[in-house]
Amino acid sequence: MRRSVANRLTPYMFLAPAAVIMAIALLYPLGYMIWGSFRDWNPSQTIGEAEFVGLKNYVTLWNDPNFHESLGVTLKFAFFVVSFEMVIGVGLALLLDRDIRGMSVLRTLFILPMMIAPVVVGLMWRYMYHPTVGTFNRFLEDIGLPSVDWLGQHALMSIIIADIWQWTPFIFILSLAALQSLPSSALEAARIDGATGWQQIVHIKLPLMMPVLIVTALLRLIDAFKVLEVILVMTQGGPGLSTEILALRISRTATEFRELGVAAAMSNYLLMLLLLLTVAMFAFNRLQEIRAARTRAAAEEGV
Repeated sequence: MRRSVANRLTPYMFLAPAAVIMAIALLYPLGYMIWGSFRDWNPSQTIGEAEFVGLKNYVTLWNDPNFHESLGVTLKFAFFVVSFEMVIGVGLALLLDRDIRGMSVLRTLFILPMMIAPVVVGLMWRYMYHPTVGTFNRFLEDIGLPSVDWLGQHALMSIIIADIWQWTPFIFILSLAALQSLPSSALEAARIDGATGWQQIVHIKLPLMMPVLIVTALLRLIDAFKVLEVILVMTQGGPGLSTEILALRISRTATEFRELGVAAAMSNYLLMLLLLLTVAMFAFNRLQEIRAARTRAAAEEGV
């Protein structure tokens, strides 16, 4: 009896040290941030010296129009970059899921943008968007069209384009891996039943890929809410607040305005928003996994 209990507890005993270290590394900073959000805290004080103000920082942010504008910019930016990256990345994966000579070279070229440091990406696109010597405006002038104020009137669209260029390869690689792991029996059954290529994509490939695509979209969504370096280099949040996402506003609140308590409260708002999105997408992912399992079982029965 004692030996069976010891055998059951042995795996947990080996996992305990790692679990404790991870809990401390995760929970302590998180708790520190939450505790700091209830205080009127600035960099000249320790957190214990700061005055406890309760929910004042949260209420201040809730009524702050600048915070609302930054939140709106963040949601708009995240929605457009993730939507376009998913469509383009999955489309490229479907297009290139075949035997093509030089495919390995092609894949390497596709993933190059995501290997470049964000600061370098920001500088590169900032120079290409330059109003007089930038690549885009020079091209427009060469074909007789007027130049565009890329980082002025169209600043948000410009950083969205830069992010799509850098991170679409991430969607492409994961989508291609998901495609190549699909059960051949399901695709073979569809071909035997006379399904066209488009019908296979809509009714077989995409439903079976959906769990992977949802997790991929979630990873990109979380990352889109935290983009900082590219926007900081390209526009510094301007003009005005048109490209100031929450991550940049949090950084400025802590460093320029020296309001660590308010910055911590803002970080908690962002954390709560991401948690809600994560829970919703995981719930949807669970439904899609059930649907994919049913589709796979039906295809195998057809064979």
